[in-house]
Amino acid sequence: MKVIIPLAGFGKRLRPHTYTKPKPLVNVAGKAVLGHILDKLQGLNVEEIVFIVGWLGEQIEAYVSANYEFKARYVEQKELLGQAHAIRLARDWVDGEVLIIFVDTIFEADLARLTSLPSDGVIYVKEVDDPRRFGVVTLDDQGLITRFVEKPETPVSNLAVIGVYFCRDAPLLFECIDELIEKGIQTKGEYFLADALQVMVDRGSRFNAWTVDVWEDCGTRDAVLQTNRYLLKQVPHANGEHTENSIVLPPVYIDPSARVVNSILGPHVHIGAGSVVIDSLVGPYVSLAEGSQVHTSIVKDTIINEESHIEEAMLSSSLVGRDALVRGTFELLNVGDSSEIDSGQRLNQE
Repeated sequence: MKVIIPLAGFGKRLRPHTYTKPKPLVNVAGKAVLGHILDKLQGLNVEEIVFIVGWLGEQIEAYVSANYEFKARYVEQKELLGQAHAIRLARDWVDGEVLIIFVDTIFEADLARLTSLPSDGVIYVKEVDDPRRFGVVTLDDQGLITRFVEKPETPVSNLAVIGVYFCRDAPLLFECIDELIEKGIQTKGEYFLADALQVMVDRGSRFNAWTVDVWEDCGTRDAVLQTNRYLLKQVPHANGEHTENSIVLPPVYIDPSARVVNSILGPHVHIGAGSVVIDSLVGPYVSLAEGSQVHTSIVKDTIINEESHIEEAMLSSSLVGRDALVRGTFELLNVGDSSEIDSGQRLNQE
């Protein structure tokens, strides 16, 4: 089985963080969003992963090569013409079964079941209360997909497509994408994968809709924080043995190389490698990435990225980018990489 992971978008809804980092590398619960996706592929018979990259694509390649041993290929999408156009770029390297995963979402599904699939493919879906915000599918009485409908104004189904697709016949998929593009079939100015899959269904392909219980979005600041909360409840925890004069309220993960002094941590906190927490209250639902530091602060429901410093601050419901400094503030923040926020009252020492 080959895997295609499209990653070429600009991630505009997560700016300013995505000015310097591709959206799939945004940190959630101690790991890049892409890392959580790739972990789900471990143990499967994955022959190769084709990453469709664009903006800051070299960072994607560096992250994957440093952390995973999958055979990987990187294909640049120079024009952002939509999902189907991105998938089409992988056609020279995918000729059989293909799993397509979009990394806007974290999901829970047993992908190993795909080996015993009796139909032509699977579209993973989630039941939602308001289907007008999503692409949805309708089913026949045998549970096979009959229609793909993008953000229906009049609800026709509550089964939202989550962005995970399995197809046994990749050449047929590419042929249907070609037909889509040749006929100029677009939705809101883009070539959507759902429209190509509809062409396959119209030609007789049989797709099952398999429902997932967990589908967490990573497309906006609020969604990333919600996903961080969910994942911090799921990941393995180790309360650490090297804290100094501190209280740990489990579950908490503290990397062995981190330092925690005179602080209270937890619950649901991840302290990354080389991080330092001193004289602070951290938690619940806080993720500190590698090399970050928190001094004399109160932090809750927040993601702090690599090498950032929080000093004499009170943060809640915030995202702090890489190598940022936040000092002396009580705020809800969305701070990009290499930024500095200093609202402390200090006398000019000059």
